[in-house]
Amino acid sequence: MSQTRAVRPGTAERGRPFRPLPGRARRARAAASFLFLAFAACAPEDAAAPLYAPTPLPPLDGAPPLSTERTLTPLSAVLDPPRNPAVPEEIEELLAAGYGELGIAPGQPLVPATLDGAPAPPRGPAPRLLTRFVHLADTQLADDESPARLAVFDSPGPFASAFRPQEGHECRILNAAVRTINALHRSTPIDFVLLGGDNADSAQTNEISWFMAILDGAERVECDSGADDDPVQGPDNDPKDPFFAEGLAVPWRWVTGNHDVLHQGSFPVDDREALAIGSLSDGGTRDWSLPGAPVITGEVVPDPGRALLRRPALLDRVAAAGDGHGIGPDERAYGKAFYTFDVEDTPVRVVVLDTASEAGGPTGVILEEDVERFIRPALDRAKSERKWVILTSHHGSRLLGDGAFSPAGAAAQPGALSAEAWRALVGEYDNVLLHLAGHTHEHRVTRAEPAGGHAYWELETSALADYPSQLRVLEIWDEDNGFVAIRGVALDYAVDGDPVAEEGRRRAIVDFTSGFGSDGSGDPAWRNVELWIERPD
Repeated sequence: MSQTRAVRPGTAERGRPFRPLPGRARRARAAASFLFLAFAACAPEDAAAPLYAPTPLPPLDGAPPLSTERTLTPLSAVLDPPRNPAVPEEIEELLAAGYGELGIAPGQPLVPATLDGAPAPPRGPAPRLLTRFVHLADTQLADDESPARLAVFDSPGPFASAFRPQEGHECRILNAAVRTINALHRSTPIDFVLLGGDNADSAQTNEISWFMAILDGAERVECDSGADDDPVQGPDNDPKDPFFAEGLAVPWRWVTGNHDVLHQGSFPVDDREALAIGSLSDGGTRDWSLPGAPVITGEVVPDPGRALLRRPALLDRVAAAGDGHGIGPDERAYGKAFYTFDVEDTPVRVVVLDTASEAGGPTGVILEEDVERFIRPALDRAKSERKWVILTSHHGSRLLGDGAFSPAGAAAQPGALSAEAWRALVGEYDNVLLHLAGHTHEHRVTRAEPAGGHAYWELETSALADYPSQLRVLEIWDEDNGFVAIRGVALDYAVDGDPVAEEGRRRAIVDFTSGFGSDGSGDPAWRNVELWIERPD
């Protein structure tokens, strides 16, 4: 049965691409996303079409260069006024004109910093590397064909990313990041990969399923939903084709972000379930059956694999995969991803915090209940056991709030800690070295200096999802001089032998150079850093 619907100006029905009206600025984008798991249910297959086994890509040849060795920079300046990369004709013109191309510039050296601003001390006679690991933040792996998408709300600016032209390629970009990490590990061993949260984009089951399959490894991953799309005829040549995922060669540990438990990172999943598994897009999604996969509204092919995951089901799925990735019975019983793990044969302990609020809103929330139930006991135990603590969460302290978010009807949560209260708590423990976070999609360093308490470092890593699409390699050194050095170096993923990932990178660069996306590189002093802190007793 057909019916007449009102269509928002600037949107289109299925089969007609969305284009903004000339001179009309589009409204700010919606923040965030839902996780999704069930790999087998992610991409419906034609029953008559036999499944084929994708060909594994060869391992990368040699160690990937760190950004201390070389820097990748766009060859084109950012456009002003912007051009909309959601319009197929626009992005094809930009790609043809070279707006997705990178050049190679000299590397950027490590920038030393101390908490009091004094020069870094000379190293001792026998410095010792305690651990090397990779921080992988804000993949925001999206089902770009979901009717729960809000692509028509995209607009230029630092907070406007309801649409990313590379989002359909994000599975292959994540796979490229895995291949890069594995190549790094073969040349310079790393101990583990620590996620930064916002692993999925909108808490959908299929998003989480794809994400975990790529990190754990699978013979066949197909990041396609609804109709079984094949934009470029033939296998292994477009982002909707199945591919082989080699999986990480080192353990990885889960961290929860707001996009992992909220629709578009802002709205409770109970309110959006029918939208996600339905057949009607009001907010704009992509149609890969049309040239250029334009943004459309109207009827879409439904898919039960898009069901939104509640937090308990999410933790169950993570715990059931591989080695559980940090999630076990205690975390499942608690209902949040608070846990600790030690780096073997070192004094380093990682304390993982869950700052996402299921009530709604993109900001982080830490409750007094969390402090008394887990955080303070974990810090007390680390202190008594003479462990040096790395705190990690999706949100850094400056993004903590009371949980109020009026668009979702979320009220302030009793007992929510302010940024100042959180820093004061951490400042009670002089064995805390670092608070590592994501969320902002920007490299950043902050001196956390609680009044009357112990000062420590906060370090944020940019997003894989957005330019410059980097990871960060971290090393913790006992410098044998009374100090610990925290070295953090940005790492670009490699696309050797993977033209689909390479095309995804070009589109991510165009998102930036078109004037729609922002630059997450941060201040030059925040990218490659050597942060000094006194060695805990």
